[in-house]
Amino acid sequence: MSFHPPERLLLGPGPSDVPERVLQALARPTIGHLDPAFVAMMDQTKTLLRRAFRTENRLTIPVSAPGSAGMEACFVNLIEPGDTVIVCQNGVFGGRMKENVLRVGATPVMVQDEWGRAVDPDKVRAAIAAHPEAVALAFVHAETSTGARSDARTLCQLAQSAGLLTMVDAVTSLGGIPLEVDGWGIDAIYSGSQKCLSAPPGISPLSFSERAVARVKARKTPVQSWFLDLSLVMNYWEGEGARSYHHTAPVNALYGVHEALLMLDEEGLEA
Repeated sequence: MSFHPPERLLLGPGPSDVPERVLQALARPTIGHLDPAFVAMMDQTKTLLRRAFRTENRLTIPVSAPGSAGMEACFVNLIEPGDTVIVCQNGVFGGRMKENVLRVGATPVMVQDEWGRAVDPDKVRAAIAAHPEAVALAFVHAETSTGARSDARTLCQLAQSAGLLTMVDAVTSLGGIPLEVDGWGIDAIYSGSQKCLSAPPGISPLSFSERAVARVKARKTPVQSWFLDLSLVMNYWEGEGARSYHHTAPVNALYGVHEALLMLDEEGLEA
């Protein structure tokens, strides 16, 4: 028997309700992930994501997996064994950042704040001063588990003053509250399709600055995930002419994300 889900008004932290227009996009005919028409849609999707993130970053793509994979993509590409990373935790997802640091063989330096409160910039400043060996600062812009929003601009300024990369969780914030990737100097950022973008779960928008891309290219060790190795993935998402096959993209899911981003672009981020 076919499954017919009951109608629900989704009021939890995610997924959010998916508009009829996006649902219709999901039902369009599946074509090949290297079809010229699909490649053209991929390029449009990248442009729309840059507008949503407010960035000119060339490496701005939807990762073919949920937001947790976007998080992991940031850490496995930018952090190497032996590195030190300052991680801010004021909820569940700062803790997941810590787990990612540990799993790549690096050392997390934790900046702890009460759950439900924003990350304290003074604590971050002290952690940076105490750990000159750190290579990055990681924090959650809007903590899904509590709703607390931290001052991303100030935290990025602190990191920049010490030459640290910034790694930002924007799963809850992209498309919902002000977010300026270029204006605030964010080096690596990831989100999810199922929150403020109002698309189905399963896609993680991601953007890397040129400084972050340079760090990926300068790695001394292989990226610990073949699937999330952005030096390989970008051969599919970038380039003139023929694209290199890396993995089979979730074609219909990307139809949905493309449509949701069109709706966001039509409405405007200021609305």
